[in-house]
Amino acid sequence: MERDPADTSRHVERFAVAFTDAGMPRMPSRVLAALLATDSGRQTAAELATTLKASPAAISGAVRYLIQVHMVAREREPGTRRDVFHVHNDVWYEAIFHREPLLDRWAATFREAANAFDPTTPAGRRADTTAEFFEFLLGEMPAMLDRWKAHRTAKQQQEAREAREAQESQIAGR
Repeated sequence: MERDPADTSRHVERFAVAFTDAGMPRMPSRVLAALLATDSGRQTAAELATTLKASPAAISGAVRYLIQVHMVAREREPGTRRDVFHVHNDVWYEAIFHREPLLDRWAATFREAANAFDPTTPAGRRADTTAEFFEFLLGEMPAMLDRWKAHRTAKQQQEAREAREAQESQIAGR
């Protein structure tokens, strides 16, 4: 089924606004949205610039940011010197999974602050609560990510079963 380019463009911009509202810079939001809106999840910098009507420099900065936060990967197109950028199929899992070291660093930083500040002061209590929150997230995250993987695996197995059954039903109906 062919997509209406104007409709796709509207959705890309809506996705981008949602990402920007969540704190992601505008151009990386637009690049991520553009990649998510393609079936392949892949585009070259030139394709992204054309799709988004943006400069190559803006695309370069955006993909650099997205690579740094583990939402996009760079690959070399075989036989060329062109880079292709692709969004991970499970982009949100990848992004969260790679946040653990950052959360660990934040927990340690706030734990140090909580120990250094007077625990009876508002600043000391705030630092302690913040450290405790990040420590809690770190403790919960592995099990949550494992549950997500199990959920995805079960769903994929169910989809494969349904596809097999549909195919068998179609063959039997001939």
